[in-house]
Formats: sequence, structure tokens, C-alpha cells
Amino acid sequence: MSTYWPWWAGAVGLALVTINHTLITDRSLGVSAAWDRVLHWRRERRLERMDEEFTDDQALAEALAAATAEHFGTGTGASAVAQEPYGKSQPLEADAEPAASERPSATSLRPAPLVTQAALLMSIFLGGFIAAVTSGRFHLRHDMGPGFRHLVTADPTTMIAVLFVGGVLVGFGTRLAGGCSSGHGLSGCGRRRPVSIVATAVFFGTAVAVSFLLWKVI
Repeated sequence: MSTYWPWWAGAVGLALVTINHTLITDRSLGVSAAWDRVLHWRRERRLERMDEEFTDDQALAEALAAATAEHFGTGTGASAVAQEPYGKSQPLEADAEPAASERPSATSLRPAPLVTQAALLMSIFLGGFIAAVTSGRFHLRHDMGPGFRHLVTADPTTMIAVLFVGGVLVGFGTRLAGGCSSGHGLSGCGRRRPVSIVATAVFFGTAVAVSFLLWKVI
């Protein structure tokens, strides 16, 4: 009998984690971005300290307007709207600029706080550790198991090289796709984003094809 959770329990658990993370942080769930930011925590802390100076959206907009006016030498009395040729009707002011309630908040567009990302990674590690210990399946190992040895290689040196190259390719693919399986598959597809649906279909389709090739052909 399998010691894994049934598929429906895993689906419910992942859904609850994704929804809870979105409600608490107002950000999408993503592991690869969190890992990258935690590794470069000094840079991220500097960026966070800079962002703290503009926590108010209105203050940020005013600062950007002042910097733009100073750079281009625009006087305070100059019109910010380009003049239309004579005979063309001017658009209504309400149509020219959306209401403040319709504009996305600058705060929601910023990355999640660094401590939140670190807590996410630690929770993944601790959750897996607790699950393995309580199920009696926890043990230390220095390879990928008998399935990997049988299908790929049993040589330790070759195994390390294959895993290293595979890790580099996974990182490259994650950056190229703009997200990992958790970011696209859980958050992106849950929010019905077309790019996430396409990305999820591609990497799941590739995984199925490679698994079929390893188990049925090779």
C-alpha cells in the first residue's frame, strides 16, 4: 500500500497553500524567485530599504513627476498633455487617466518582503522533513535512488555531473520561462493567465514525453 497522500488530498493541500499565500502577501506563489532573492539577500535588502522611502503611492507618483520635470526641464506651468491639431476633439479628462481605484497599486507590484520568501523556503524544508519523519520514510541518502541508477547511471561521478548539468538547465529554463512550476502551475493557472497555462502545458508535456521515453523506449 502506498504511503503517499491520495491525489485529491495533495490537490486540496496545494490549493490551500496557494490561496493562503496570496491572501497574506498579495503576491503570487513562486519558489524559484524566492530562492534567487534569498541567495542575493544583501542586494534585496538594499532594494527594500530604497522602497521604504516610497511606501505611499501618491508620494511615489509626485517624486517621479518632479524627477521627470527636472530632467526634461518642464516648467510647472507647462501643459503635460500634447496639443492636438486644430479641429480634433479633445478626450475627456476621465478617459485620459483612469481613476485612482482602477490603477494597480505600486505596493502590490513590488516583490514580497524578503523575510516572507525566506519563511516560504524554510516551510517547504520543514514540511517535507516532518512528513518524512512521521511517515517513517526518512533516511539520508547520497544518490537519486535505485530508479535513477537503473535508468540513467550508477556511476557516482557521472551521476554528479548529470545532476549538475540538469540543475543548470532547470535554472536556465526557469529564468527563460519567467517562473517555475509552482509559479506558473499553481498561481498562474489559478489566476487564468495565458502565459502560465502555455508554460505549464509545455513543461508537463515535456515531462510526460521524457518519462515515456525512459520507461518504455530506453
